[in-house]
Amino acid sequence: MKPIDTLLAKLWDDYKDLNVSPERIRDLLVSRGETVVNDHIALRTFDDPRVNIDRLAAPFVAGGYAHLGQYDFAEKKLDAKHYQHPDPDYPLVFISQLRLRDFSPQLNMIVASLLDQMPADAPSRPDFPVLGRPWNISYADYESLRVQSEYAAWVAAFGFRANHFTVLVNALKGFPTLASLNDFLTQHNFRLSDSGGVIKGSPAVFLEQSSTLADRIGVTFTDGRHVIPACYYEFAKRYPGPDGKLFRGFIESSANKIFESTNKS
Repeated sequence: MKPIDTLLAKLWDDYKDLNVSPERIRDLLVSRGETVVNDHIALRTFDDPRVNIDRLAAPFVAGGYAHLGQYDFAEKKLDAKHYQHPDPDYPLVFISQLRLRDFSPQLNMIVASLLDQMPADAPSRPDFPVLGRPWNISYADYESLRVQSEYAAWVAAFGFRANHFTVLVNALKGFPTLASLNDFLTQHNFRLSDSGGVIKGSPAVFLEQSSTLADRIGVTFTDGRHVIPACYYEFAKRYPGPDGKLFRGFIESSANKIFESTNKS
């Protein structure tokens, strides 16, 4: 198995072991005769040079991925890039980072204290994107981060791993629209994020997206164990762009709301 295939498999295994909903949904779809194709994987990080997008992307680039798109999320104070493999069977990779300079000294102090705990060789490891949380953090610091940025709190609590995988709705035979899939999921008691509407985007921008609300799981902090939002499962319906080919990028206004699927409140 190629290193990139090993990395992608590890990302899925870590993701499904941490969260219950994705595998349940996948199994439901497979039981209906569907083939579940992964559209993209998303990861989160900070813009500190030790762990920034380029660091997190390095194992993917080594495996053949190339940087194709760049995004600015002003409201969330994030930058992002997406990467694509020349083999269309590989999922897109979307990596975002928090702009630390746009936040308070207190937030920066907490983040620095976390990154300082990380082994120096961690960012150079081929499995860095699925390393998990290489530091200890208190629930008090988690909550302090969350006041300023739900995103910062999520990275602090979970570290480096897939924030979500994404079902490509186009590959499903029994769901001609994203709305029909959403109805199916709701009927099976999965809760969908309605921030910005259940469906974000439209055929006019060549992409529609929806997602579950993040599973809530117990996480161990230095001052106790607490139940917090972990990861979510996303669903993407893509449409042909002006060139007649399926649009393979991302829409900032839609992704801005998708980020909120991990919000605690």
